[in-house]
Amino acid sequence: MEQKSHVKETPLISHLGCVSYVDHDQAVVFTGDTLLIRGCGRTDFQEGSPERLYNSVYQQIFSLPDHYTVYPAHDYKGFTASTVGEEKRYNPRLTKGKDEFTTIMNNLNLPYPKKIDESLPANKVCGLQDLPDHLKF
Repeated sequence: MEQKSHVKETPLISHLGCVSYVDHDQAVVFTGDTLLIRGCGRTDFQEGSPERLYNSVYQQIFSLPDHYTVYPAHDYKGFTASTVGEEKRYNPRLTKGKDEFTTIMNNLNLPYPKKIDESLPANKVCGLQDLPDHLKF
């Protein structure tokens, strides 16, 4: 039986836990923070890697058919969706080659997020850190 939906590993910040959800019946991909509309996730903190992000997008997301709708985790400009084909053509960072993309990402000079050192470790364990023993898996 053909798989209709699945999870693709799309690491950007860390090698663990970053995924995109693909539903082939609906021709959609939920990309989390990896691929945004005309942008992508940050790679400048906690195990981030522009090369890993670039490879993730090209191997796991841009390999999908162009008509698949892309739903990112959030957007700062009011967009709610795009398509794989649109992002291949118009994403200002990801239309570059890997070397140029890496240079861009390494020189964004964005402010360090205030709570990221607390948030990312919690995200890696789904917010389930410091649980009482009776609730641990």
